[in-house]
Amino acid sequence: MLTIDRFEGEYALIEMNRRIFHIPKVLLPKSAREGDVITIQITVDKEAARQRKQSADNLADKLFKE
Repeated sequence: MLTIDRFEGEYALIEMNRRIFHIPKVLLPKSAREGDVITIQITVDKEAARQRKQSADNLADKLFKE
């Protein structure tokens, strides 16, 4: 469970398992308040990762072409 402990400047201090993490407030909804429980869903975009790798490989090929 992630709980907003408090806000300090531009950061929200998020508590999880007795540890505190600083995240930019802009990543939270404007309605977020101290004590709110937040959920995070993380997904992996394999296609975007493949495209980034291909782009980097193409650039490296151009730079190191003999």
